Amino acid sequence: MSVNKHEHVIKNVLPDSIAEEMGIEPGDKLISINDSEVGDVFDYHFLVNDEDLVLLIKKPDGEEWELEIEKDFEEDLGIEFEQGLMDEYRSCKNKCIFCFIDQMPRGMRETLYFKDDDSRLSFLQGNYVTLTNMSDHDISRIVNYRLEPINISFHTMNPQLRCRMLHNRFAGEALKKVDRLYEGGILMNGQIVLCKGVNDGEELERSIRELTKYIPCLQSVSVVPVGLTRYREGLYPLEPFRKEDARQVLETIHLWQDRIYKEHGIHFIHGGDEWYILAGEEVPEQERYDGYLQLENGVGMLRLLEDEFQQAYEEAKGDGREREVSVATGVLAYPYIRKMAEKLRSKYPKTKIHIYPIQNDFFGKMITVSGLITGRDLIAQLRGRELGERLLLPCNMFRSGEEVFLDDVTLSEVEEALQVRADIVKSSGQDFVEAVLRV
Repeated sequence: MSVNKHEHVIKNVLPDSIAEEMGIEPGDKLISINDSEVGDVFDYHFLVNDEDLVLLIKKPDGEEWELEIEKDFEEDLGIEFEQGLMDEYRSCKNKCIFCFIDQMPRGMRETLYFKDDDSRLSFLQGNYVTLTNMSDHDISRIVNYRLEPINISFHTMNPQLRCRMLHNRFAGEALKKVDRLYEGGILMNGQIVLCKGVNDGEELERSIRELTKYIPCLQSVSVVPVGLTRYREGLYPLEPFRKEDARQVLETIHLWQDRIYKEHGIHFIHGGDEWYILAGEEVPEQERYDGYLQLENGVGMLRLLEDEFQQAYEEAKGDGREREVSVATGVLAYPYIRKMAEKLRSKYPKTKIHIYPIQNDFFGKMITVSGLITGRDLIAQLRGRELGERLLLPCNMFRSGEEVFLDDVTLSEVEEALQVRADIVKSSGQDFVEAVLRV
């Protein structure tokens, strides 16, 4: 009988997978792999890579099966677990002066208030971690198991300033863990949330300069402006960046890009799209983004969208069919979406496209991304507007894999309130064109 402490409940078995072939079913429990206890998802991903496996499975009635499996190296078994990390989630112990969750109003669903700072989520989902919650054991496993890339929230390379920004006396010391990841050859990406008068100016210069020593393991670092909602009472007094501030930030980034590219062949440091819009400057050409490593941080999304749209537009044949659709988007992307719609009408002159920028009344006007638009703001600002046959909504307005907004308003509730069919559209320029032209 097994004496292992960890028993991981299987939630789902993928069709035509090795697990299905072996008779593993939802509700079964994984006890061990090759006589090794599976502590969490790090252990699982490492142990399951072998070509020859012996799985110990416990059935719901308590019967234990020992399954011998031969497979290709790194071939997946097709098992999903009830707990994605196969362990408890680690919450953030910091009290960052710029934390977005601290700027949330009360009364929203409980999961929105959970602050994660878990290296396992960095590996699995691309989340950024501060390293303050990462043990020496975690670092060793990342290096030994080759779990990469790891995404790191640096914010500053000044140890004392980092302690103040994260409100954690160990935050500066935690930066030494980057050295261990670098020495272990682990690929990393980084981010800097820039706060006016705090870690910008000379501090930003210092951070960029010190981060370059981790190239090539550190592949990219994004610089994004702090997001400020209207719910900041009692929090650190942060000011929004203005047009001239954005231009200075971009000047610093571009100078360092040129310098780093000459030495290393990559641009390395990247500004979020918001800087370019705030500064009134064009987003850079595709080559500047080094393969779009920071899309999830809003770096290069607008350039990629424009380029994808242009390709789809050039391939479009055009027709004289009558259509009328509407598109809702955030204030940030509105000028780009409007320009795309106007260009598309040159080939489809009888297609009417209404583009509506949704102001974020819920979080405040300084929040301009579509991913933080609530269903209530959407309904309030589109009620009584010309919407045509269909309303197109970007997928990032919704909870991942669901048809629910941040405020728990559902897609069907939007359709009922506005009396229009609403379609969720993926984020590419090709998807935009296809969605507009869909009959």
